[in-house]
Amino acid sequence: MPPVKRVTIADIARIAGVSPGAVSFALNGKPGVSEATRERILQVAQDQKWSPSQAARALVGARANAIGLVLNRPARSLGTEAFFADLIAGIQAGLSDGKLSLQLRLVSSFEEELETHRHWHAAHQVDGVLLIDPRDDDPRQRALEELGVPTVVVGSHASAPGSAPAVWLDDAATAHELFDYLAALGHTRIAYVAGPEEFDHTRLRTAVLDGLSARGVSSETMATDFSPAVAGTVTRRLLSAAKRPTAIVYDNDVMAVAGLRVLQEMGVAVPADVSVASFDDSVIAELVRPSITSMTRDTFALGQRAAALLLRQIDASEPLPSEAGATPTLTVRESTARPV
Repeated sequence: MPPVKRVTIADIARIAGVSPGAVSFALNGKPGVSEATRERILQVAQDQKWSPSQAARALVGARANAIGLVLNRPARSLGTEAFFADLIAGIQAGLSDGKLSLQLRLVSSFEEELETHRHWHAAHQVDGVLLIDPRDDDPRQRALEELGVPTVVVGSHASAPGSAPAVWLDDAATAHELFDYLAALGHTRIAYVAGPEEFDHTRLRTAVLDGLSARGVSSETMATDFSPAVAGTVTRRLLSAAKRPTAIVYDNDVMAVAGLRVLQEMGVAVPADVSVASFDDSVIAELVRPSITSMTRDTFALGQRAAALLLRQIDASEPLPSEAGATPTLTVRESTARPV
């Protein structure tokens, strides 16, 4: 079957009985045509299902009416993470009033993520981007700044002055609340099953955990790719050690559930033998047995706030100030207790 021919401005001009220049004026909201002619042209464009090409938009400097979000996560585990479902729903809610769309891309490597941002900019497919999982001296932020792409970071701390603003949650305070709680229960061997070690939030949480050595707590951080399979493998390794931890904290709810399954498989009682906790909360964490102690946050509001800040940043000439979100709160459930 031959490809469907794209409707052009020349086609609209022919059908409406006007010049291509008049069509351009009407479609771009510029003076030069009467209101009656403008309405006729717009009606023809609608009837013909016309849409501007990305190349044409780039040439005239028009808005793409979309923002971009690239997620570097294993495809199989992404759909099970409540964090991203809530974040994306919040972003969509933040865009609803402005009639903008969200362009979402799932990638499998850091290099592919960088290439996606460059391609979007070259093709004028987005007006700005949201950046997640920031890291020290992040090359994505440098690349986007060089390209002049409006950017908002969803991260763990405020951005440096003059840099792309962040909507941030205080990860150090969050980590203190969870790790200090376990230490207060009497846990002296705590393991942290984290995401990639280069992420800011991994570094901040690990620093807080290591700091508990002054209270007699020994710690271990195990980096993963966020997948439940790797979380399960790491949990088996921890439980097979000569001195296994008395508490294990997972970076998200999916990994925590995977770890809980391994604990049950190996006959380790939770929380009698080992306590389990998660830095992400979800309905799943609440419904499994034992239910999982978690840090609870309003991820929907986080996405909504990030989208709203990005819309303002797109219209601004300088980087806007960062905005702090509400610090997550500890929700204690059945999976944590004093060590026996």
